[in-house]
Amino acid sequence: MLLLVLAPALFVVIWSTGWIAAKYAAPHADPLTFLALRFALAALVVALMAQALRAPWPKDRRAMAHAAFSGVLLHALYLGGVWWAIGQGLPAGVSALIAAVQPLLTAALARTMGERLLPINLAGIVVGFAGVLGVIAPKLIGVSVAGLSGLGLAVAINVAGMFALTAGTFYQKHYVASGDLRTITALQYVGASLATLPLAYLFEPMHITWRYETYAAMAWSVIVLSIGAIGLMLMMIRRGAVSRVAALIYLVPPTAALQAYYMFGETLTPLQGVFMAVAAFGVFLATRR
Repeated sequence: MLLLVLAPALFVVIWSTGWIAAKYAAPHADPLTFLALRFALAALVVALMAQALRAPWPKDRRAMAHAAFSGVLLHALYLGGVWWAIGQGLPAGVSALIAAVQPLLTAALARTMGERLLPINLAGIVVGFAGVLGVIAPKLIGVSVAGLSGLGLAVAINVAGMFALTAGTFYQKHYVASGDLRTITALQYVGASLATLPLAYLFEPMHITWRYETYAAMAWSVIVLSIGAIGLMLMMIRRGAVSRVAALIYLVPPTAALQAYYMFGETLTPLQGVFMAVAAFGVFLATRR
């Protein structure tokens, strides 16, 4: 199936645009409020699509609860943690570095849970991390330890989000391994929205200024990210090893850096280009079977 062949590349390109959407939305919307609305709209759109296509819904409450809880882990806690931390002033480079640890953690847990990883896969995960570190290193210049200590809560929340994503991938693999992905996705976004909304109410003034950038970021986040990228990720998790899917995260920061270079004029050095190639080579090794 052609989609399965193209899925990894499509996922990386689409997922990396999340940084661009966040950049557009950040000045005009509180992050948790934006995400709660994004998840609710995504749930509505996917549910209507599933109903129109007569996709079967889970037949028992336990299956529905598993789907909703996986959405809390994969969306509410992960994206909520990352967006909130960046909104509190955590540098994007530091956030990207924290996210890059996720494939290492996933590989370690995969081995303890019996998932078979070849030595070449483990080597690829390490090489990929080194490549990502090289790409985002310029963004870390000038970030002082003292400055990060003042953002201790933001760092902790970002790290917690990374752990939630790791837990969510394993939870999805083991407890949501069957069922129609269209209805499963809708239930995940229902769970994510219900979990994010009270957090937004407690910690934010729930402010959104509706202008072109906000509408564009919301439309892209709902249709392309929440439906396109997440659908691809869930499909790959179901059909492959979670450690191989997680390794694709290494390609997200380099791809986002290229997008920022062309769209916002952010600097990109030749050395960063070399490290992008290193990260890509690491993913190639990590996903070999």
